[in-house]
Amino acid sequence: MQKEYSAGVVVFRIEDNVRQYLLLHYASGHWDFPKGHIEKGEEKKEAALRELYEEAGIRAQLVPDWEYAFDYFFKNIKTGELVNKTVYFFIGKTDEKKITLSHEHQGYAWLSYEQALEKITYKNAQELLSQVDSYLNS
Repeated sequence: MQKEYSAGVVVFRIEDNVRQYLLLHYASGHWDFPKGHIEKGEEKKEAALRELYEEAGIRAQLVPDWEYAFDYFFKNIKTGELVNKTVYFFIGKTDEKKITLSHEHQGYAWLSYEQALEKITYKNAQELLSQVDSYLNS
C-alpha cells in the first residue's frame, strides 16, 4: 500500500470581532482548507505554510503547540493502488483578506464557524474545524 503525507493550515482572521475561517473551493468541487504534499526534506509546518501561500497567496502566523492529524484511504486513479494518506494541520492567524487562488481552485470564502462547518464537504475536515474552534475559544 502506498503512503502519502500532506500538511495544511486552518487559517482564520478577525473582522468586526468575528472569527472567519478560510475555505477553498477545489476544482474537483469540494470545499476544504489549504493543504498539500510534504516535499522531500521539508518539515510539516514548512509545508503547511508553503501550501497556504501557493494556494491562497497569503501568509499566516502558526499558533504554537497545536497540531492535528488524521488518516484516510483513497484509490490512486493512475495505478488503482490503495493509498493511506496522513494529513497534518496547524492553526494560522492572518490579517490578510485578499486571496490569490492557484489553478487548483475555483473559489474561496471567509466564513464564520457555523457557515464554514456547513460548507465544508468532508466529515474529517468538519471535525478538524470543530477542534480548532474549541481550542481558540478556550
